[in-house]
Amino acid sequence: MKLSRPTIAAAALLAIATTPAHAQDVSSVTREAPRQQRDRIVIGVGAAAIPTYQGSDDYRVLPIPVIDIAKGRFFANLRNGIGVNVIDGGPVTIGGSVALMPGYRRKDVPDGVDRVTVGGGGRLFANLKAGGAILTVGGTKGFAGSTKGVIADASLSYPVVASRRLILIPAIGTSWADRKHNDRYFGINAREALASGLPEYRLGGGFKDVTAGVTANYRLNRRLSLAASANVSTLLGDAKDSPLVERKTQPTGFLSLNYLFGR
Repeated sequence: MKLSRPTIAAAALLAIATTPAHAQDVSSVTREAPRQQRDRIVIGVGAAAIPTYQGSDDYRVLPIPVIDIAKGRFFANLRNGIGVNVIDGGPVTIGGSVALMPGYRRKDVPDGVDRVTVGGGGRLFANLKAGGAILTVGGTKGFAGSTKGVIADASLSYPVVASRRLILIPAIGTSWADRKHNDRYFGINAREALASGLPEYRLGGGFKDVTAGVTANYRLNRRLSLAASANVSTLLGDAKDSPLVERKTQPTGFLSLNYLFGR
């Protein structure tokens, strides 16, 4: 099967969106280090077992690229996209970026329901590190493709250095979306109801999911590392009652081999 760039992008986004521990990379454990010591280029290859969309009963296993680049205030990663950290000192980081927003293919939903294309959005986020825990809050407003709505997210993670080579990151997270996003992603309009046979269903804004999971990062040597994540996400509110939802609680998994350049 040939995989298009939008397909891989959608898979990468869904994998990250359902993995709260990925709100922080493993380097966050040493965030007090001088900025020049935190500069890095990490590239990797991975695979994710994910549903075809939030609420789907069908799963796919797809290749996922891993990108984690930091140079001064500039960064590029799957979670926050491409952007800059406006404040990056001590326990607080505040930044802005352009990031991916979710979608799904027409063939993944019932006949007669329109697709939602993968899109882009402007993102603002803040990280606070205190007592070993990392709190992340952020919001993304779509401007191209996808639903053009707003998604806000929050996650709390606690990196644990289990050994010289192994770091474990348990995390919990939740996300909220406005009416435009929820209604476009989970809703069924009158035309779609007529074409698909599903009941018409409209949604307002509100919390749409909660996720818990754990990420493990094992350092093979100075440059190579293995990362694995296991997570469970549950839809909430109006989203869980959508006619598109076949399974409100969905497990996901992610495995990658990563290489650290430089240093």
